Amino acid sequence: MTVPLRTGTAGFLRLVLAVDAAVTGVNGLAYLVAAGLLSDLLGPGETPLRAIGIFLIGYGIAVGLLASRPRPAEPGTRAVIAANAAWAVASVVVVAAGLLTFTTLGAVWAILQALVVAAFAALQAAGLRKLR
Repeated sequence: MTVPLRTGTAGFLRLVLAVDAAVTGVNGLAYLVAAGLLSDLLGPGETPLRAIGIFLIGYGIAVGLLASRPRPAEPGTRAVIAANAAWAVASVVVVAAGLLTFTTLGAVWAILQALVVAAFAALQAAGLRKLR
């Protein structure tokens, strides 16, 4: 998929959505197929990691479909931005409240993922503003 990067076009937004979709999908696939290994490294059990993996794969596909449009729909883009922001906040809350049992590496990983997802939300919001 070629994504143009001209200012004033949907190219920047499409690029950010496409990268989000790819990162999310790969992350979800890793959680799904390597849940045993990742459970030992990160802390949460295999079942939560597999459930998260399935969700992330589906979410990545949805974001990828949005990115594939010549001009991503504003309501869909807003939904992705809101979901990414909610995921980032929820990740921090889950770690801080001890809702899942994380190893130290797992807690650091969850916070780093929250920062990446928050950055996607911010970049997507900036891309949406460029379209107006």
